Amino acid sequence: MTNKLNTKPNITLTELDADRLDALLSTLPARNMPGRDALAAELLRADIVPSREVPPDVVTMHSTVRFSIAPANETQSLTLVFPREVGDGDGRVSVLAPVGSALLGLSEGDEIDWPGPSGGTLRVRIDKVVYQPERAGDFAR
Repeated sequence: MTNKLNTKPNITLTELDADRLDALLSTLPARNMPGRDALAAELLRADIVPSREVPPDVVTMHSTVRFSIAPANETQSLTLVFPREVGDGDGRVSVLAPVGSALLGLSEGDEIDWPGPSGGTLRVRIDKVVYQPERAGDFAR
């Protein structure tokens, strides 16, 4: 866990998620695509592991996570999904959204500073990985 401002904690991705996210990035325009550069940067710094070896407290794609956002002092639960899987108000967040790419690969207790959707900085803290597909034995989702 890290508590230092402007320091990003280590992140872990499964091989399957990394491959699918790389494929997603290759379909997006190189310019003027919100979230593209942030996601690409996260992929570059990630530790990649086989799906069966990802720790059970890591946020992977299709995980449901409870997290806190400061300075608003609000807690949310969202499921991290690919852009095509997002629905209106259904509790899913795209990995291309600022908070979506911020959650990806973090572990319970990790904190990260992330740009907010309307400017400023948000402090995101992972409180609990409520559901993780790999922990549930779903390695091919």
